[in-house]
Amino acid sequence: MTSTTPTVPLRTLISDDQTLRRLLTITLVDTLGRGAFFTLTTLYLTIIVGVPVLSVGIGLTIAGAVGVASSLTFGHLADRFSARRMLLWLHLLQGAALIGYVVVHDLLTLVIAASLVTLAQQGNASVRSAVVGRAFLGEDRVRIRATMRTVTNVGIGVGTAVAAIPLALGTAFAFQLTMSIAGALFLVSAVLVSGLSAERVDAPRASSDAADADSASQKGRSPYRDARFLSLTALMGVFGIQFGLYEVGVPLWVVAHTVAPDVLVSPLLLVNTVVVVLLQVRMSRGTGTFAGAGRAMRNAGVLMVLACALWAGAGWVGGDGWGPIAVAAVILLAAALVHSLAEITSSAAGWSLSFDLASQERMGSYQGVYGTGYALGAMIAPTVVTMTAINLGTAGWAILAVMFGAAAAGVVIIARRAARDAVTIG
Repeated sequence: MTSTTPTVPLRTLISDDQTLRRLLTITLVDTLGRGAFFTLTTLYLTIIVGVPVLSVGIGLTIAGAVGVASSLTFGHLADRFSARRMLLWLHLLQGAALIGYVVVHDLLTLVIAASLVTLAQQGNASVRSAVVGRAFLGEDRVRIRATMRTVTNVGIGVGTAVAAIPLALGTAFAFQLTMSIAGALFLVSAVLVSGLSAERVDAPRASSDAADADSASQKGRSPYRDARFLSLTALMGVFGIQFGLYEVGVPLWVVAHTVAPDVLVSPLLLVNTVVVVLLQVRMSRGTGTFAGAGRAMRNAGVLMVLACALWAGAGWVGGDGWGPIAVAAVILLAAALVHSLAEITSSAAGWSLSFDLASQERMGSYQGVYGTGYALGAMIAPTVVTMTAINLGTAGWAILAVMFGAAAAGVVIIARRAARDAVTIG
């Protein structure tokens, strides 16, 4: 397996490594399409097509369940078949499914289109994680995931800005044209995927003489029998609910529970994008060891508890006039900044631990299991956030703070024990 030297500066690594450059280009093209498409989807279905809001919610929930199964399945398949070919076919499927949204007209067609999109998207995520885990080693893997995350936010930001054009025009044709172009971008990515080096990204093939021994070895390292890795997956899935909190809970909280103007929702979301773009790579440094990942997760837990307190505090500000509005706005912006810092530090810690605690021979299976934890967290996040912060107010935010703090503490314990085990073995 080809790997890189952890001490090589990131710019040099990108310049010298064709596989990395291609992966980053694929990420950018994909996220340009995602940013444009998902900005328009709900409005297109409800306003242009006329699908009832309840049906949209049901359809997307079913699709979310398909995504959970896809994350798990394709992680396993990435250990048995060519990851490059799977990425190719998944991109073709996602592109076709996105374009297929233009013929959605009821709940059934929505479930079909949305399920295919989610299947391809979550499958892509698991296979891509396995690819990074195989093609690179050590702290490079964390730095590369951080860079891909940065590129993702840039792409989604640009795609979201492009979506403003059909939103301004408001016509069915403008929506459908933009969504079709977004789907076509995934077809472009499929061409780029075909150029990846199979030697770098595919699982190593076992010789026929060693096949039985390898099979037995891999079976012994099944992620389903790895209690430590399963615990990590569950805890990071719980902490990952913070993504849904930011995307779903924060807009609802600002609009319904604070004196801040509704228009502030957009800048709050922009804060997250800017923080990730500017700081994700920098704040991922030093997380390539068990000890470093543990410190990062400890910091993420503290920051997330503080963020919950700030979000709740913004709701305590009352009164009329610009004074209370300005105070609430400052608190909300501070909460957005702290929450975003918690997001990027926890992500870096999770990437490091998910790679280093995984069996190298079954990297795809392990990454598929790890991705399933996040997929489950994303699926239940809207319900959890609504039942706590939105319905209960301060008490709900306190529940969330305890939940995030406990999840982070659990991950820190796992990291510390892994560090001690590594020293003992060494």
